[in-house]
Amino acid sequence: MQDTILKIEHISKFYPGVTALNDVSFEIKKGEVRALCGENGAGKSTLIKCIMGVEKPDEGKISMNYDGKWIVNNNALEAQEHGVYANYQNVNIAPDLSIAENYYLGRQPTKGGIVDWNKMAADSKKIIDKFGMNVDPKDKIRNLPIAMQAMVTISKISVNDDIRIVIFDEPTALLENEKVETLFKFIKELKERGVSIIYISHRMEEIMDICDSVTVLKDGTYVDTKPISEVDKDSLITMMVGRKMSDIYNIKHQSFDEEVLRVENFSDTKHFKDVSFTLKKGEILGFFGLVGAGRSEVMKAIFGAEKKLSGDVYVHGEKKNIKSPIDAMKNGICFLTEDRRADGLALQLSIKTNINMNSYDMISKNGIISLSDEQKRAEKFSKDVNVKTPSIQQLVGNLSGGNQQKVVIAKLLCRNPEVMIFDEPTVGVDVGAKEEIYKIMESLTAEGKSIILISSYLPEVMGLSDRLIVMSQGRITGQFDSNELKLLREEDVLRSASLEG
Repeated sequence: MQDTILKIEHISKFYPGVTALNDVSFEIKKGEVRALCGENGAGKSTLIKCIMGVEKPDEGKISMNYDGKWIVNNNALEAQEHGVYANYQNVNIAPDLSIAENYYLGRQPTKGGIVDWNKMAADSKKIIDKFGMNVDPKDKIRNLPIAMQAMVTISKISVNDDIRIVIFDEPTALLENEKVETLFKFIKELKERGVSIIYISHRMEEIMDICDSVTVLKDGTYVDTKPISEVDKDSLITMMVGRKMSDIYNIKHQSFDEEVLRVENFSDTKHFKDVSFTLKKGEILGFFGLVGAGRSEVMKAIFGAEKKLSGDVYVHGEKKNIKSPIDAMKNGICFLTEDRRADGLALQLSIKTNINMNSYDMISKNGIISLSDEQKRAEKFSKDVNVKTPSIQQLVGNLSGGNQQKVVIAKLLCRNPEVMIFDEPTVGVDVGAKEEIYKIMESLTAEGKSIILISSYLPEVMGLSDRLIVMSQGRITGQFDSNELKLLREEDVLRSASLEG
């Protein structure tokens, strides 16, 4: 019989006008991998903060078994001292420090009273090699792709000697497929050492693959805890959302023949070479690739956010000279970034301001903004994408991940674009919000808008796309039309994504 390591007893947490947690109780065993599931707003993040000592519950108690004694961690420092660590959904590391400095922040090895930089680099290299990261310990975090930054935060946990409990909050949201496998090996290693894992993910197949049991929260209340052997994806979704869910990728597709966008021979000095493709009116064109494939870099170059060395962009057959995002937007091309919090939103500003942010030029005259138009447009587009909020004056930072993403989409729609580039549009959003975003995509293509979908999640990009382009090492290594997609297996796509460019 496994020993209980964590007890959550009658926890409640209240904020002004909101009950985040209401009388939640359950236990976790030593060496158990426990999934924590629920829609955005279910109370998962608040519970994590209470376990980590970042927030104090208003009612109830959270205690852990530390070498036979039951203790309460009153703050995050005490939690870490007792071997409790969290890998949060949003990458949370020092961007201007190196990988090695992040690994050993506050615990640098010393020699003769000064930092032993050589030892720190050598020890960091061992961790980097263990996690299969092709980077240098001296690389600055800021210069790494977002997926590699996420991998650094995961691997940083292994620096600690005394690990008792680890919380993973959407750890695969930013990872490519091969790094997901590396993460799962790490979780298996931790489990074999008797470490308990709390695993939060909106990807049901991951939960079914690696978890021993699952606890479901809904609207801040405890629903149930079951062994993973007693649930399947459909029953788990029903527990989470209170209804059965059909195939969420089953959207209506359009017939199309009119070319909207053509990209010819796009190359830069490092990330991509000789990339050419076309996009038709009403089409969803998927792009898939592993880390370093160059998908996002190509799209940023098309959007004018990054420089290209050579290549041409045609909109409705007319060659366009796009040198900046402003040029792209004026030509009907908009871009949804993969990191909405860093690049897509102003978190401390209102929904109204965020939605209008890219299009104030469209509601201004002689430099004066029409406040009535600003209000009307924010109300219209927030309603069009179903942002759940009591008011468009609400700060975007207070919204759930799914609603934040819908604000970004509304911001793009404000410019009435013809081409929308969606880079990882469902990162860190729950099943219900994913379905809403897919329905938004369906309605956009029905209106004749065209979508380029970049996704690292194969079921998503294969399930939604009319055509699929696969990239590896900066080149296109596979293309599949709609008929081929119906018969395509994930292994076939991964094979194309692993070819040398």
